[in-house]
Amino acid sequence: MSTTPVNPHDPTTPELSAHELTTGSDSSRRQFLERVAGVAGLAAIATLPVDRAAATVRPHVGDYPFNLGIASGDPRTDGVVLWTRLAPEPFAPHGGMAPIAVGVDWKIATDEAMTRGIRVGRALAMPQLAHSVHVELVGLQPDRQYFYQFRYRDHVSPVGRTRTAPLHSAQLRNFNFAFASCQSWQDGYYTAYRHLAEENLDLVVHLGDYVYEGDIPADGGNRQVHVPASARPAPRTLRQWRARYALYKSDPDLQRAHRLFPWTVTWDDHEVQNDYAADQSQYEGDVSALRAAAYQAYYEHQPLRTRSIPRGEQMRLYRRLTFGNLASFHVLDSRQYRSVPPCGWGEAPACDAGYDRSVTMLGRRQERWLYDGLESSRARWDVLANNVMMGRLDHDGPDGSTLWHDAWDGFPAARNRLTRHLRDADVRNPILITGDWHSTFVNDILRNFDRPDSPTVATEFVGTSITSNGDAEVYGPYYGPMIKFNPHIKFFDGDRRGYVRCEITPDEWRSDLRMVNTVSRPHSPAYTFASFVVEDGRPGAQQV
Repeated sequence: MSTTPVNPHDPTTPELSAHELTTGSDSSRRQFLERVAGVAGLAAIATLPVDRAAATVRPHVGDYPFNLGIASGDPRTDGVVLWTRLAPEPFAPHGGMAPIAVGVDWKIATDEAMTRGIRVGRALAMPQLAHSVHVELVGLQPDRQYFYQFRYRDHVSPVGRTRTAPLHSAQLRNFNFAFASCQSWQDGYYTAYRHLAEENLDLVVHLGDYVYEGDIPADGGNRQVHVPASARPAPRTLRQWRARYALYKSDPDLQRAHRLFPWTVTWDDHEVQNDYAADQSQYEGDVSALRAAAYQAYYEHQPLRTRSIPRGEQMRLYRRLTFGNLASFHVLDSRQYRSVPPCGWGEAPACDAGYDRSVTMLGRRQERWLYDGLESSRARWDVLANNVMMGRLDHDGPDGSTLWHDAWDGFPAARNRLTRHLRDADVRNPILITGDWHSTFVNDILRNFDRPDSPTVATEFVGTSITSNGDAEVYGPYYGPMIKFNPHIKFFDGDRRGYVRCEITPDEWRSDLRMVNTVSRPHSPAYTFASFVVEDGRPGAQQV
């Protein structure tokens, strides 16, 4: 029998409320299963048994289920998303869980000791979502710190800390966040997250390459620790992707950073395959099936809302977060909808096809969503959370035309539309925060990069990697000689690992490049390598 599943991208599709999601009633469970599986798979899934006594039955010794940590994300004025995944044996089939739905209790309190509880509930952990839990809280107070905890049977999770967003009309004096990307597990320890966890932050933004898709050696590469056999192969199936995420999320420093701050996340390429575009890859053509499995695992392991539940190879990830009158974050997805690079994959000469108006980086629907959001924004700073570099990187000077086409350089028509809109809509302070490059760039974004005298319309900060490339010197020698051909690049550093800490005030934006000495050991010191400010109303960063 053929049926049509619910379309999560259709604005008429009803959202499932936090109450419906967490009460576990028969009617709400049916609605949720419809959203997960579509009508066609509902009958089979709905007959699965539910362990209704799971929160009170005494477990077997060694059944601790919270081995992958807890997290919160996507704060709104009245709530956040809480996440965990039950995995008593993270690298066993189903994470060591039986293939039944179980209840997981959660609690919200105003104190870390969890004595002043204000909300409790029960969420449904389903085998179809790897026994992950996504609790969408509503009804909380704006701009408040909260603590949360999960319980499954007699086991309790660590206590997490999170914060709701201020009211959109709130007159904020400052907002602090950090952004990070590119955390190849085998390339080193998450030393940077150890230091990030000590920061005073309202939010963490992850810009992609949360996991990598290649084989992992049995000795853990630079970590020199044993890797379970199920986590080693390059993931192709959903089960293998789940094992890959379990390996990454087993890291204690990553867990702590998730536990202490709300995160918002987007992806880049390595969550599926290097440099893929939409459903195409230069290595194997159509990657629709691979993408479907990878997207499913991504949702299962991130604090995302039900609107992002994948439907096959489709997953709605772009979204907007607003923090008072000070900052609006436009979280972009420039992988799922982009055109195949019209001038060739990777490093290649520019060509006229890149200027065809049909070429897109974001897809027409997301592009319109972004433009509408920028036009209607009342925030002092509009932040584009972006996964690949927008600033031009000319490889061979004025007499050449070699570019890297996996970035916005490969999509000049799409870039020109965006920069034109930033100018025409008179966006006050557009800032791009970008991942991907395992290097640090600070860029002036020109209205038209084909005209070097074109005005600056935005500022871009490209952060380095958490671990990727390890302690090797790779991109400094490679990109360094190119910088002289690109006067709009105001700063470059090739081979340090770390994150970027940002403080926003009404008058200025400050970015501090926080680096670690090495990722070859977990206890390396951190330091501020350089700092930059952008003044309100004046695009372009100045080093301070």
